[in-house]
Amino acid sequence: MDLDRALNVSAAGMAAQSTRLRVVAENMANQDTTGNAPGTDPYRRKTVTFANRLDRELGVQTVRAQRIGTAAGEFPEHYEPAHPAADARGYVRTPNVDSLVEMMDMREAQRSYSANLSVLETTRSMLLRTIESLRG
Repeated sequence: MDLDRALNVSAAGMAAQSTRLRVVAENMANQDTTGNAPGTDPYRRKTVTFANRLDRELGVQTVRAQRIGTAAGEFPEHYEPAHPAADARGYVRTPNVDSLVEMMDMREAQRSYSANLSVLETTRSMLLRTIESLRG
């Protein structure tokens, strides 16, 4: 039944966006996490890679979070000579997390999750109407 397929596709989309929201939350929670000694790396921003997956049982493509990786790039440096992780020049390497980028990722994930939830609710409503019409 096509309604079952719609439910499964929406559920897969919601699961993928839930993973994305979790990673964004982790990034935001660690945006100030520096190393604890000179030369140690601070927190490195995590990223999510999505992939299509064929659900052979239903015969439809769904999305899933394929991999959680880390963002490449240099760490910004701030002058804080009293910090325990400051190097000989007095600079501390800070995480490569940009709160504006994280907020935009969060909003996009939220919108995608909401769209999938709307499809799920509409499909559920259609199923209930079908059952009601078959009963009476």
